[in-house]
Amino acid sequence: MRHDPVPDDLVAAQHAYTRAYEQLARPHTPGDAGPTVLRRRLLRLGVRVHFHPYWATAPAGASRPELLLLVRAQQRSREEAAA
Repeated sequence: MRHDPVPDDLVAAQHAYTRAYEQLARPHTPGDAGPTVLRRRLLRLGVRVHFHPYWATAPAGASRPELLLLVRAQQRSREEAAA
């Protein structure tokens, strides 16, 4: 089934959410953003992703897990290109 492309700003917000989550999961080191800053960033980005206008007009079958899979695939291809 073919879906309309996911908007770039939604993909970017999901990328930022994933990065912030990964930063929060790592041990905190001096100079990094503190856990409170990262939690606030996660909340703000989570709201941006969850309430994005795309979801109101998305074709049937479009889902948030598909967005996450798309973001992870893009991250893997970037990592492979950098290696």
